[in-house]
Amino acid sequence: MTQNTKLTAGKVWLVGAGPGDPDLLTVKAARLIGQADAIVYDHLVGDGVMLLTRTDARRIYVGKQASKHSMKQEAINQLLVDLAGEGLSVVRLKGGDPFIFGRGGEELEILEASGIPFEVVPGVTAAAGCAAYAGFPLTHREHAQSVIFVTGHLKDGSVNLDWHALARPGQTVVFYMGIGAAEKICQQMIRHGLPAKTPAAVIRNGTLTSQQTLLATLGTLPERIVESDIKPPALIVVGSVVGLHKKLNWFEKS
Repeated sequence: MTQNTKLTAGKVWLVGAGPGDPDLLTVKAARLIGQADAIVYDHLVGDGVMLLTRTDARRIYVGKQASKHSMKQEAINQLLVDLAGEGLSVVRLKGGDPFIFGRGGEELEILEASGIPFEVVPGVTAAAGCAAYAGFPLTHREHAQSVIFVTGHLKDGSVNLDWHALARPGQTVVFYMGIGAAEKICQQMIRHGLPAKTPAAVIRNGTLTSQQTLLATLGTLPERIVESDIKPPALIVVGSVVGLHKKLNWFEKS
């Protein structure tokens, strides 16, 4: 498809916007954003990404912040169906990757049930993008042989996770949406076997010029978050790879 080709009417593209830096968009994502009739976008979509949209495109904000939702998920689902039903080409734009804690699967199920055609364009998930910009290799032969992405906020509001699996040595654990539950997360990781001195960090506004990396340990992270007044959006990273930040921190030094 060439740059000037009009998108198919009445179709939805579920597109990952990456972690914030517009240069991390895929080529396909950038092209679709620039051509769509309507953009339905989330809170975590970077401002630079939205500059790529057509000047005459319908831009509809449906962002969700902690305890503050501009639109309920059911209404978003129906909005996508309605826009495609009007014969518009629709980009549903989500921060990071739409299938990693992005509710993308839920929205596609509604589209499929409504007979709306769709495509999925993956994006750089926040864990990969933010860790790279903070100098944390998520896997490393001397530190972590596996990596786990986990939500720090379940649908019912709890943090009832498989702590035995998460607290194993030799792995990196990245908590999405975990700032509000940081104290419980750290307590449970220590209670289930990780030393309190295990490196832990928070990355806020990852990949953006305002990126902030807070280094600590499981024993000190909750207090450091309060002292630094860290607010979402932010990721919590736990594991010895965090200790490589001082050597591999290329972005915040530049």
